Amino acid sequence: MSLAHQPSMWDLAEEATLGPLSLTRHSLSHGAWVDHLPGWVQGSDEVLDVLLGDIGWRADRRQMYEREVAVPRLLRWYGGGEPLPHPSLTEAREALNAHYGPELGEPFVSAGMCLYRDGRDSVAWHGDRLGRGRGADTMVAIVSFGSPRPLLLRPVGGGEALRFPLGHGDLVVMGGSCQRTWEHCIPKTAKPVGPRVSVQFRPRGVA
Repeated sequence: MSLAHQPSMWDLAEEATLGPLSLTRHSLSHGAWVDHLPGWVQGSDEVLDVLLGDIGWRADRRQMYEREVAVPRLLRWYGGGEPLPHPSLTEAREALNAHYGPELGEPFVSAGMCLYRDGRDSVAWHGDRLGRGRGADTMVAIVSFGSPRPLLLRPVGGGEALRFPLGHGDLVVMGGSCQRTWEHCIPKTAKPVGPRVSVQFRPRGVA
């Protein structure tokens, strides 16, 4: 795979390192919340270079009404026993488990990855409600690499959306009832943007 990307002018570290988990929590309605930390992974372009390589990205298709269409992004799923493609991702999962373990009550295990190749790739409004997320509070932690794209969140059924630009090592954690009572998306954009990889850490049984 060969995708050109513009390195960050601010994230100039040659090797990836994690900063302190000094997050800002945004309380939402119905017991939902979002934690946000820009630039958690410093030197994030070094991780992006690895993720844009041959790590087993796949192009999926899905049924849309009466026809099958391509999913507008590439996907890669790492189960709990599968080594992650960069040591900083393993360190990130360990740091998140140490920080959120007492509140979550269980570890983050899987790592789902989405590659948004350009502004045409997207994900529609949804919540991670497959498995236990459908009926119980949980957390999903997302670390972003590459060109920033906005993550939008709104209450289920519609309403004013919150906007979090995510890229270049930014971290966002959705918790409480967020997957059930709120929904999120990455919209398409006509602006020229480079590739972005989203790494989503989830507990077992949440997808």
